[in-house]
Amino acid sequence: MLSFLCRVFVDSWVGRVVVGLFFLTFVGWGVGDVLMNIGTERADVVARVGPDPILVPAYEQALRMEMPQIAQQMHLDDPSQIPAATREQIAQQVLQRMILQDEVALAARNHGLLVPDSAVRAEIFAIPAFQDKSGKFDRALFNTRLRSSGMTEARLIELVRAEQASKALMEPIRNGATAPASLVRRIFDLEAQTRRVDIVRVPFAAQTPAAPTDAQARRFYANHPWQFEAPAYRHARIVVLSPQTVARSITIPDADLHHMYEQQAQRFNTPETRSVQVITAPTEARARELLATWQGGANWDAMQKSAGKDSASVEMDDIRISSVPSQELGRQIFTAPSDTVSPPIHTDGGWAIFRVIHVTPAHISDFDSARPALQAQALAERVQAQIGDRVQKLQDAIAGGGLDSIPSDLGAVAVAGNVDAHGMTQEGTPAPIPGSTAVRQAIVARVFSQPKGSAPELLQAPEGTWYAVSIDGETPARAQSYEDAAQKVRDAWMDDARRHAADQAATMLYTQAQDGGGLAHIQPAVADMVHSAPFSRTHDVNEVPHDVAEIAFRLDHTGQSLMVEADGAFYVATLTDISTPDPAAQRMLFDRIRTTLSQAVADDVEMSYAQALQAIVKPKPNPSAINAVMSAVSGKGNAEAGQ
Repeated sequence: MLSFLCRVFVDSWVGRVVVGLFFLTFVGWGVGDVLMNIGTERADVVARVGPDPILVPAYEQALRMEMPQIAQQMHLDDPSQIPAATREQIAQQVLQRMILQDEVALAARNHGLLVPDSAVRAEIFAIPAFQDKSGKFDRALFNTRLRSSGMTEARLIELVRAEQASKALMEPIRNGATAPASLVRRIFDLEAQTRRVDIVRVPFAAQTPAAPTDAQARRFYANHPWQFEAPAYRHARIVVLSPQTVARSITIPDADLHHMYEQQAQRFNTPETRSVQVITAPTEARARELLATWQGGANWDAMQKSAGKDSASVEMDDIRISSVPSQELGRQIFTAPSDTVSPPIHTDGGWAIFRVIHVTPAHISDFDSARPALQAQALAERVQAQIGDRVQKLQDAIAGGGLDSIPSDLGAVAVAGNVDAHGMTQEGTPAPIPGSTAVRQAIVARVFSQPKGSAPELLQAPEGTWYAVSIDGETPARAQSYEDAAQKVRDAWMDDARRHAADQAATMLYTQAQDGGGLAHIQPAVADMVHSAPFSRTHDVNEVPHDVAEIAFRLDHTGQSLMVEADGAFYVATLTDISTPDPAAQRMLFDRIRTTLSQAVADDVEMSYAQALQAIVKPKPNPSAINAVMSAVSGKGNAEAGQ
């Protein structure tokens, strides 16, 4: 049920706070825990959470709303066509959501958290899905949206009340979790630290060794025979069916794309969002006292400490104006300039001061701009729905008549020709096998492992690709004579000699740098040396290859040197500077790291609390009632539902 609210009413304040917890806790909550607590229960109870029953009608309504959506996504005409295993998974997921919701609501009730009708009404009125173009609650739109989604008004009120009680319980738990300052500083130092190097590139191509004599070339030929042989080739007929090949055979009508665009208006028409730090105080005098401290240069950590017990502080990331509980506060936040502390504002909850730390402008994409994304989404959905059936038809066709009887409407691609073990043709070009490198490697490996003349077999490659191979000819590998490979031998000898010369030159520079304290101290001065710009673990610079930067961050102190082979050259570099900025100089980065880590800590705390609730409450499902609901919803029983 909460997934329904998340999809339809995603902009609500309560949805942003509570639904995130529920999705997180699903990861650690398994049906195995429930199995330990199965007991005898009356037929109209699907599960019991403490003293509270989850009744059959509520569970049936939740599944009735979930099943058609899943069937539509799978392009099925009726929920009864959903495979039994999928129906079982849906039933478990819906039941888990309802149980978890009731567990948190029960905990909130046990702590005496009651939600007044006025708060529930205000929350529902603030849901954008129920508002007209002017932003006011529209009763007719409210009724229409509920009716189209199968949600009753009473059930919505019940859900919102439970969510608000859960929010009142969970927000203090989450807000009290912060990342340790030492950890934040450690991560900041790792990410923000920059280094500089003096660097010299010694490219292979710049070396000019003398051409080999005939004796040298012949000796190189004798010592590297594997480099000078014509490879084995196999003549293969290959059929490939993949999501990409199927997609090429599907046409999406414009009418369908227009309908998707209308259904996903929020995706392509996003309002402005802002990240803001807010402190609320009980009186104007207290707010002005905090304002003076903030404007005096105090950072956010200091302001949170200054707020003390009589005030509250919160940092909200990427919120919409509709997500701010106070209309006046929301209006002020969304008209204030960035990075400026506001004067005190009177709100329903007291006085507030704030600082906008980031603004993401509103973005509107018209249909033509959204078309590529809609096209890709529609193709992905239809491919997912159809590929299983097409694979079965391809398998039947191959079994019935081999590779000559494949229907043209399956979206399969056929290629034929000679290919070597590296996937190259006799002309030295890559064989036109559709798919990624991993797919091509799997198919070529099959070409060289399948016996010649054996019947083709439909096999699965990486990335959801299916293929079949037929081998009808082969050319064994053969050694090339020195006379036939003479030019190739000389080219290979020169390549090897250039690399060896570059290695010697770079090694001499590296040894001098190590002994003399760095490249800058070598005499005479190195002509091609470059003083690099600062680089970090997350930001490379053009003159410093990533391999060099990675090793540079392993060095302990300036003056140390390194030597690396990369990109057709040897690099010699000396570490010349290590700089760790003050967090005050990179406030946005420091705040982002602190926020990310604090969110991770808060997630862990929420997870621990949810697991503790699970151990205390010990929910008891009723498998027979679950099976009865499944039969009513999908038209088929499922003896394993809830197990």
